[in-house]
Amino acid sequence: MKNIDTTLVNSKIEQAVAAAAAWETDREGLLGCLACTDYTTLRETDSPRSVSLFTKHAIELVDRGLPPVASVCVYPSLVDAVGVALAEVPAGSPAEEIGITAVCGAFPSGQTYMEVKMLECAMAIENGADEIDAVINVGAMLSGDYDLAESELAMMREEIDGDALLKVILETGSLADPELIYRASMLAMEAGADFIKTSTGKTPISATPAAAVVMCRAIRDFERSCSRKVGIKVAGGIRTPQDAMLYRTIVAQELGPEWLTPELFRIGASRLVDALVPCLVE
Repeated sequence: MKNIDTTLVNSKIEQAVAAAAAWETDREGLLGCLACTDYTTLRETDSPRSVSLFTKHAIELVDRGLPPVASVCVYPSLVDAVGVALAEVPAGSPAEEIGITAVCGAFPSGQTYMEVKMLECAMAIENGADEIDAVINVGAMLSGDYDLAESELAMMREEIDGDALLKVILETGSLADPELIYRASMLAMEAGADFIKTSTGKTPISATPAAAVVMCRAIRDFERSCSRKVGIKVAGGIRTPQDAMLYRTIVAQELGPEWLTPELFRIGASRLVDALVPCLVE
């Protein structure tokens, strides 16, 4: 595995913290955070009605002059509820750009049969999902069975067959070791991931600046060797504008400003959107 210089990682985080300190005056950056957000509801109490209302709230933000969120992220059985709500958007509205993300592959544990994971991806796409967030086989990664972890992701990639983006959740809080996070990042990208994502948000440790720096390093190395840009999604515990701006700054410093678009950068969050609105609506 690649040797990660943790001292350098910590130095990069300190630089990002300093650069993001003036977040309150960076309206462009805050708008960028909103536009890159996967507006997420993953509660056991979710229902078609609650998800419809949740989606309509995202649409209403556009009516208030704010950019559309990148997508609404829900459990696969609720994809059609998002689609029905988005179908009511008037033609020509920027809200038409809002995508639908489904968490699949036995989210959040990933512990089920491979056939079930593939079927879940296929059904979510059939019901209207534009993007699939699927967790890597964390147990395989921790036990050193890297071939199994990669082959499962490759099979999901094949099942998706270009009909949706594949965002692979590494569950970095469980992997913990920076070298293992780097290896999981490279493995996921080699298996065909369009994005690599920090966390499910369902574990004690979710997104961390250190994990984000390591993942950015892997993305940069992969792009240099394979000439393919892969996106990064940070998720889990990102609740404030300060949080969002810190991660945006890390991505800008490590990968460059070209990554600061919804095509290559996402923030998975629910509370963040409501925290950003007061900073943006005059």
